[in-house]
Amino acid sequence: MTRDGRTAYTLREIAGRFGGEVAGNPEIRVRGVGTLENATPECIAFLANARYLPQLKTTGAGAVIVGEAARNSTRLPRIVCSNPYAYFAKVSALFHPAPPPRPGVHASAVIDGSAVVPETAEIGPWVVLGRDVRIGAGCIIGAGCCLGDGVAIGGGSRLHANVTIYRDCLIGERVTLHSGVVIGSDGFGIAMEEGRWLKVPQVGRAVIGNDVEIGANTTVDRGALDDTVIEDGVKLDNLIQVGHNVHIGAHTAIAACVGIAGSSRIGRYCRIGGASGIAGHLSIADRVEISAFTLITKSIARAGTYTGAYAFEPHALWRKNAAQLRHLAELAERVRRLEKGRKPPKRSKP
Repeated sequence: MTRDGRTAYTLREIAGRFGGEVAGNPEIRVRGVGTLENATPECIAFLANARYLPQLKTTGAGAVIVGEAARNSTRLPRIVCSNPYAYFAKVSALFHPAPPPRPGVHASAVIDGSAVVPETAEIGPWVVLGRDVRIGAGCIIGAGCCLGDGVAIGGGSRLHANVTIYRDCLIGERVTLHSGVVIGSDGFGIAMEEGRWLKVPQVGRAVIGNDVEIGANTTVDRGALDDTVIEDGVKLDNLIQVGHNVHIGAHTAIAACVGIAGSSRIGRYCRIGGASGIAGHLSIADRVEISAFTLITKSIARAGTYTGAYAFEPHALWRKNAAQLRHLAELAERVRRLEKGRKPPKRSKP
């Protein structure tokens, strides 16, 4: 234990927990993690990308985590492993464990008499639990959270401050919901009749699997008829919109500001880049990667990487190219006529 109360570990002890091979002095002690650029001698850093090799040569870290290819790129004590970034994540969690629940119910919480709250759960200030709410063992329900009637939260889950879960939604075990998350609000279901919009009742639920993490201010709509489903291990970033009846397969990761329209189905182990858009009623295969800012308007049946973002360029050049794009269909027709030996029509004025 160090002076600041944080436990120090030798490289031997770390490798004993997480595997990997220690090269150099295994008795070097570290008490925290850091970047190659800013780490101190009491920290362990990591190298996961070869472009940071120059920083490895100048780092002030006391030890590093590297892949096999970088084994001999430094004389610092090091742990050699197959996936340095994942290994670093485990070591970081070792030094920064999540705070355990402080069992008890705050005096300001409003809890219906039919709710089930185990003694091991922590219920924070101004929490509201509706009728027949069920809280699992060891849960932390942060300040200002509101859980509607019939909501169930699996054991070991954590809701940060001001999370709202609408009626009858189900949350799995070891789920983390960050502040501002809304689960089970009505999907955008409306029907036009005689010049007016009629609301389509949203009677499904939102069902969240185990080990899911959902970032701040992300919203997951309830289903219109069937449930909206997020399977085990899914990771959602901040400010994502998940429409009604969407189904997200296990272990998919989605970056910030993505919008997923209703009734689309996303496969397992997909990776979706920030600010992408997925139109409604589409199907995305397993192990699909979608680059940032890509708009998906058709289903994707095969695994692979898909990109639709238009690369940036100086504004004046962009304007010229955009002007040409307006005539792309006309140009294609002119090429077809030329290939057939026909005289192309005169180009229309813009």
